[in-house]
Amino acid sequence: MFNRFAPVLGLVGLALALAGCSGSPGGSGPAPNGQGYYKIGNPYQIDGAWYYPNIDWSYDETGIASWYGSPFHGKYTANGELYDMNAVTGAHRTLPIPSIVQVTNLDNGRSIQVRINDRGPYARGRIIDVSRRAAQLLGFENIGTAKVRVQILVQETMQAQSLAQGNGGPDLAAAPLIALPVTKVRTESLMPPAQNGDAAAKPPLADETRPAQQLALAPPAAAAPPAAPSNAAVATLPVAATHMYIQAGAFGSADNAARLKQRLDGIGNVQVTSAKVNGMQIYRVRLGPIDNVDEADSLLNKVINSGASDAKIVVD
Repeated sequence: MFNRFAPVLGLVGLALALAGCSGSPGGSGPAPNGQGYYKIGNPYQIDGAWYYPNIDWSYDETGIASWYGSPFHGKYTANGELYDMNAVTGAHRTLPIPSIVQVTNLDNGRSIQVRINDRGPYARGRIIDVSRRAAQLLGFENIGTAKVRVQILVQETMQAQSLAQGNGGPDLAAAPLIALPVTKVRTESLMPPAQNGDAAAKPPLADETRPAQQLALAPPAAAAPPAAPSNAAVATLPVAATHMYIQAGAFGSADNAARLKQRLDGIGNVQVTSAKVNGMQIYRVRLGPIDNVDEADSLLNKVINSGASDAKIVVD
């Protein structure tokens, strides 16, 4: 239905490519007390794209979210927790694990806090994979994907990472303490998830392609408590009209942006727009606007195949 699945790779090759960024850390098994290890990880490459895990306290990105569910329930996440599809968790390519992010569905205004405890998604057109429960709370379980904004929550993340650092792990760099203002939002409580296995009867709308190392591990689901509660406060934020674009590149030089635009002119409607980011003038090369996720996935593949390997889907 949606072109959001990761490329098909040999299990052996994929396991080698993901060494150090998926599965239990250092081969040491599950983390004590179910809270996971602190982990950043080394750069890794999937389908020609490089990903660089790093500490980024200013992380704020828009794009497309997908979800993953029952085939991975009870298996290890990238930092030694057990994946619980009824907990409010997610997978991200580069943020340290664990991290706490605010995920907002830009189509309906629903916004929740999600605990990042896994690596992924490995489909190029997605910025986050969330659990089935998170997709339910955000209102896109049946659709399969959503336009979202993902923002790091610094204080909450530091608290989660402090607990995880006590469990050990390969990356124990301390994060600086940063105070953030607290704002009030209107919240509502949603019903807990069904416990009768109803997910198995639904079509696989989510991104169900995960790393081979994760697929190989199947400990009992009762081996550790859930990584996060199944119920979460859902903030209702104002909804504004948004559009999808393919951002082929962003440059400090207008000439470089113009050269990329010229190379992509035959693919679609290419525009160069300027913006200030952290006080610096940048020039973005974008194609769009785009009406739906299928069209965005198709256009993204064309742009990547033209040589713009860092292209991505963005939402404005």
